[in-house]
This record gives sequence, C-alpha cells and structure tokens, in this order.
Amino acid sequence: MQRHFPPHKLAAILASHADPDIIAALDRWMTATDATVYISRLWERFAPHFCKPGKTIGRIQGLEDRGARLQLGESPDRFEIWALPAHFLHAEGNFQFYDPVSRILFSGDLGASLGSGLDPTRTVTSLGPHLRYMEGFHRRYMVSNKVLRWWADMVSELPIDCIVPQHGAPIGGAAVAEFRAWVRTLDCGIDRFGPADYRVPD
Repeated sequence: MQRHFPPHKLAAILASHADPDIIAALDRWMTATDATVYISRLWERFAPHFCKPGKTIGRIQGLEDRGARLQLGESPDRFEIWALPAHFLHAEGNFQFYDPVSRILFSGDLGASLGSGLDPTRTVTSLGPHLRYMEGFHRRYMVSNKVLRWWADMVSELPIDCIVPQHGAPIGGAAVAEFRAWVRTLDCGIDRFGPADYRVPD
C-alpha cells in the first residue's frame, strides 16, 4: 500500500467479518492510520477486542444487515464502495465489497480456493479445472444452498469483471458467470447434516 500512498491517507478499513484472518492486525491499522473500520453491526462490539483499550473509540462503523453505498474519501477524490449483504457466507454478519468503477467484487470467503498446486497469482477464467481447489471448502463453510441462491440472484444484477476472494486465486472472465451457476446448485453446510451428526459420542 505504501508504494501508492501514505497510511494516514487511508479512507477506510473494510472488514467482511470478524474472523482473526480478517482483523487480527486491527491494532496496528488503528495505529498506522486514521481510517474508520466498517464491519457488520453484529461484530461492532467484538472488533475492539483485537486492540488496546480505547483505540477504536469513534472509529468503528457498524453496517446494518441491508448493506450500504459507502461514500469514502474527500472531495474531489470522493468515491463509492458498496457493502453487499452476504450473511452466512460464511459468517452470521458478513459483507462483500463491490467497486462499481473497476467492477471488482471483493467476496471474502466466498470463492476461496485452497490446496497445493494452486497458483493464487493467476486469474481463473475457466471454473471447471479450478473446482477441486474450491469444493471441499465451500461444502463445509457456506451455510446453505438457499443463501447461495439469494446471493447469486443479487450479484447477477451487477456488472462484475472479477471476483477477488480473500484466499486463493481471483475469478474473472467467463468463470464469473460459471461460479454463479455453480453455487446455485451447491449442496453445502446444513444441507449436508442430519440427526446422525448430532449424537452423544460413544
């Protein structure tokens, strides 16, 4: 980041949810910048636990479930980032962030890929060969197919050139539509559990 601008000019810290791999370094960001942290209102009171007492006072903005079009920066460089609801994909209060200028969707854990042999520097443009890096993670970490279908309906209204998850390779080109189609039919989360999974251990 420092190659492009000094930290004190950072307008916002956008947190998709409150897992440590998202905000464990929040204390250092609070020291190095004057930025406001945007996070689900569900995690608004959890985020300060990652920081020294008092460091986040007046600097955390809780996002309502419906999301928001965030007005960031100062004139004449003011811009918008859209906080899109992505609850239960995988966190209870979860947001993705869409840049309507670059048409990039920063998707958090949705679209993540893991595993040896994965090249995270190469944009995936054909989803088929890439599914082996995605399937296991999505089947366990995404809560249900119902919310995946709602998500796919929402983002189909947006022009998306690239989906950038927090883990693994970005998804671009034809793979964007292929990913939407794939999650619509994905059996995942609670869809895969039943009474046999909730028993007192022998």
